Amino acid sequence: MNMRYDIAIIGSGPAGLSASINAKIRNKNFILFGSSELSPKISKAPKINNYLGFPNSNGSELKEHFKNHINTMDITITEEKVNAIYSMGSYFALMVNDKTYEATTVILATGVEFTKPIKGEEEFLGKGVGYCATCDAPLYRGKVVAIVGYNKEAEEEANYVSELASKVYYIPMYKEEPNVNSNISILKDTPIEVQGDTLVSKLVLKETTIDADGVFMLKDSISPANLMPGLQVEDGHIIVDRTMSTNIKGCFAAGDIVGKPYQYIKSAGEGLIATLSAVSYLDKNK
Repeated sequence: MNMRYDIAIIGSGPAGLSASINAKIRNKNFILFGSSELSPKISKAPKINNYLGFPNSNGSELKEHFKNHINTMDITITEEKVNAIYSMGSYFALMVNDKTYEATTVILATGVEFTKPIKGEEEFLGKGVGYCATCDAPLYRGKVVAIVGYNKEAEEEANYVSELASKVYYIPMYKEEPNVNSNISILKDTPIEVQGDTLVSKLVLKETTIDADGVFMLKDSISPANLMPGLQVEDGHIIVDRTMSTNIKGCFAAGDIVGKPYQYIKSAGEGLIATLSAVSYLDKNK
């Protein structure tokens, strides 16, 4: 029997961290999914002047303050990628690779993914296109797989797939030199389109086209509509009300994912509201 958390928080930027701090203050049993790097957007911010209490700051300083805060409160980040969330009525099932977590409420704080899907990506989702290589790798035993990696973490997934697939192509979408198993072919190129009939058969790149049975797009975050079926989304943002409630009972959202302005302080405030709303939902449904 899976342990059921009161609150599952997805995302470790300002919204997710603020949500988890407040879940801790409210004595709730929660789990925070994210990265020890917190958020790629925070680390890269050159100058931050509008975060109250931290004048003339920058992203790396703010990140250290955030880290100290969660460490002081004994909050740990579960470094696993949530691939899908299903509402089961009275609770949510969170699919993480080969595991399932259960939570009574969910707070989505995944940020906004600025990489638009390529042509054919959404059309072939589940028919050869996937967002989690470790989950689907067994389907591609002895087959040809292309992996488009948007961050260094994608390299581990590529290495794992290369132990099962007959051939793996790795297309890095970042500047650092990829460090992958020697049996993986690195292609420094830009993906343009996924092609196929009922299933994927090709990945078209700017310079070349490769035959592939599977294409994995390993991004920093999955679009909310793909993450949680039935969630109301408009222009790539989750629709919420002032209490940060989505259209799905028990599911709340906060931060850039719910819309502009994309500011850390606005995200942190929304993370707090989302937790307070989740707490009041839990109390009502005891």
